Amino acid sequence: MKRRWVNAKLFAVMLAAAMALTGCGGASKGSAADTATVTEAYYDGGSGYMSNDIYVTEEAAAEVAVEEAATGSEAVEVQDTARKLIKNVDLNVETETFDELLSTVENKTESLGGYIESSYTYNGSSYYGGGRRNASLTIRIPAEKLEEFLSTVAEVSSVTSRNERVTDVTLQYVDLESHKKTLLAEQERLLELLDEAETIEDIIALEGRLSEVRYQIESMESQLRTYDNQVNYSTVYLEIEEVNKITPVKEQSVGEKIVTGFTENLYDVGEGLLDFVIWFITHIPALIVWAVVILIILLIIKGIRKHHQKKKLKKQLMQTQGTQMQNAPIKGASAVPVQGTPIKGAPTAEGIKVEEAKKKE
Repeated sequence: MKRRWVNAKLFAVMLAAAMALTGCGGASKGSAADTATVTEAYYDGGSGYMSNDIYVTEEAAAEVAVEEAATGSEAVEVQDTARKLIKNVDLNVETETFDELLSTVENKTESLGGYIESSYTYNGSSYYGGGRRNASLTIRIPAEKLEEFLSTVAEVSSVTSRNERVTDVTLQYVDLESHKKTLLAEQERLLELLDEAETIEDIIALEGRLSEVRYQIESMESQLRTYDNQVNYSTVYLEIEEVNKITPVKEQSVGEKIVTGFTENLYDVGEGLLDFVIWFITHIPALIVWAVVILIILLIIKGIRKHHQKKKLKKQLMQTQGTQMQNAPIKGASAVPVQGTPIKGAPTAEGIKVEEAKKKE
């Protein structure tokens, strides 16, 4: 008889918990599914029999369910709470004093009780001579001190853009709290039933359901902690850009725009010349190496061309001497050359012999 009562009460606890979950706003689909699961697991198709074939009348189960539901409704009554608002701010700023601004932001964050969640700093590129430093910070600031932090940043830098987003999670938060209270009440009843259980089957069934309830409670507590952190600490996504000249944020007249544009162009020309001088000085070693390489290549090309010219002149000289030898008159031969008119002043065979004799002497 006692075993019947334990199973009946277990079924009533499950049914009451499912009914309470169904009554909580924002989670009706999940609660209905829980109700169907509980009914199928512990009650067979309305036949009046539990899954372990112990008979329980529908009237008795209904009475226990009503009693547990009434008790549970008192336990999960939701009190009025403040609105849960999550605030995120995107802030882009310019500064001429990059290091000072970064130090100010870090000190102000610490003094307000916040912390820097993540940071990225780019120190500029010296290779091209014109790199500018920048930083990207994700900062968590207590919600009640957010405006103070933003005002401080605006005072020490030039704000180029600001975007604020507010997300209201009040309904989700209250719904999670209600579910959690319902599950805590169910956990207490399951522990009481576990103390009264006498059979292995009852103990296994109760412990199985108790594990599921505890898992759901831990999951909801984790979600609530996440909401609390996001609500209590606003998030600021800060982008810092180092510039040589602050961008004007106020509206300018036509004359002011002309003067500003002309001044900026002169400034850009000066910056370009300065960057070129810096680039040239820093690249002098590389320029010297390239100059030596180019000079060697030019000398090699000049030497090759000179060699080819000498070769060509030598070949022309040999051809000229051969032609003169062929055109020279031979003793006893006709004075008329074989081809063309004889060349004036060309040496004769006798003259050549005389010259050779003189050289021998």
